[in-house]
Amino acid sequence: MNMNAEIPQHVLDAADVSAVTQVILRERESRDEGRWGPMRECFHDDALIRISWITGNADDFVNGSRDMAQRGVLAKHRLGPVLVRRHANRAIATLGGVIDIPVKLDGVDAQLSSYARFYYRAERRENRWKLSGFEAVYLRDELFPCVPGQSLVVRPEELTPFRPSYRLLSYVLSRNGYRVNSDLPGDDRQETVDRLENELFSWAGVTP
Repeated sequence: MNMNAEIPQHVLDAADVSAVTQVILRERESRDEGRWGPMRECFHDDALIRISWITGNADDFVNGSRDMAQRGVLAKHRLGPVLVRRHANRAIATLGGVIDIPVKLDGVDAQLSSYARFYYRAERRENRWKLSGFEAVYLRDELFPCVPGQSLVVRPEELTPFRPSYRLLSYVLSRNGYRVNSDLPGDDRQETVDRLENELFSWAGVTP
């Protein structure tokens, strides 16, 4: 007997949306709290991650996040509400977010904040929702001293190699030894955003 046949479709749909939302929140919380095992459990093995500092699979991402934390790059994430668009066993989830990274530049304690929209692919396999991809559209960023009145100077020419939508993030990551992908989707290049959204929504069979 199929028990789901007795459950209204809108209830099943809501359960799927909740499952996708929870796996995203679990992944981000695990990342921020250094819970690497639970973070890895949120991803399918073949998940594709394309963000500022890495393009790789789930293992690459989790291991790289652990290494980043051990090197003292302690990013935390502020997340907005999650919007899930689902069709059958695939879904695209989008949300606004801010990446906060405490840094020390030339002896000055500072805070970097990078504003972005996060895009997750999710798939239900073997009756369980997990993440198949994680990408971001970069909007803008800011950098300021933690103690009011201190002076923090970044020479304009130091930012010339970087994209306007994530130049300060790129600057800070580069100073920590990371090679930043300069071709990621960003508000400064609308065509990159359109291309990403067309790819993701076509993959899931949903509309924006």
